[in-house]
Amino acid sequence: MKRFYYILFLSVALLTPLPVWSADKSADNKPINIWADTDCKSKVWLTPYLAPGDNNPAIIVCPGGSYFWHDMEVEGKGVAEWLQANGISAFVLKYRAGTIAGFITHYRLIARGNRYPDMLQDIQRSIQLVRENASGFNINPDQLGVMGFSAGGHLTAMSGIFFDTDVLSPLGIKPDVSLKPDFIAPVYPVVTFTAPCTHGRSRRGALGEGRSISKAMKDSLSLEKHVRSDMPPVFLMNCMDDPIVDYHNSELLDSAMTAKGVPHKYIQYRTGGHGFGASAHKTTAEAIGWKSAFLAWLKEIINF
Repeated sequence: MKRFYYILFLSVALLTPLPVWSADKSADNKPINIWADTDCKSKVWLTPYLAPGDNNPAIIVCPGGSYFWHDMEVEGKGVAEWLQANGISAFVLKYRAGTIAGFITHYRLIARGNRYPDMLQDIQRSIQLVRENASGFNINPDQLGVMGFSAGGHLTAMSGIFFDTDVLSPLGIKPDVSLKPDFIAPVYPVVTFTAPCTHGRSRRGALGEGRSISKAMKDSLSLEKHVRSDMPPVFLMNCMDDPIVDYHNSELLDSAMTAKGVPHKYIQYRTGGHGFGASAHKTTAEAIGWKSAFLAWLKEIINF
């Protein structure tokens, strides 16, 4: 009987269309396909939430989801609207991930699917497009950051570490603007793919299946091993009672940045959990303080 229900669940999961991301109907929230008119055939959506005024700072937001799916509501739209209300234009990126079907079926054992470096290409391309169109978005191209949550925090850190790794030229793209963010904010991030505190689901989501998860690939994306002194300033936050991503991930990143002299602020809360984004009702009164701490830190480093 258990086998019957498992087969039934699997059949429904595979045959039911996945929900399509649709933006709000307002002028500011029309999603942009970042790969339109390029050699990349994927459709990846970047949705702007533009703050009023001119020459605003801007942040590309990377929701979490174990590199398999995306929390577009709490860690996407909710975060973007909070930033927008505080004079910061936000762009929510639905980067390529392994998908729910990939999580359930392991089909990437026989087909490539989405995997690294797809998500790094997506964040680099997004930085390029936002900078190139800064005047149209009324943002300051020299005050562009990346913020991400959980697996999106891993992607955020990659954007600040691998900004000069050329993953766009295979797609026929040679940007004329810098791909280095001006600041990054990994929030309760996945960091390591090798240490005992690894979040295995995110590692599988990023790297694929079976032999694709090689020692060389795990080392290459264990970000504590690749921290560099010329990284942009970093705001890092996590909670010690995080039940999903072991808090030692952030401690590894903090230690590596300290050793390299990277300017950064690290806040570790005793309570707060995981997956709360900017939503006070999903975390503790202690942990939601990260929002005011981040805004104060940002005003110090870019003076907006």
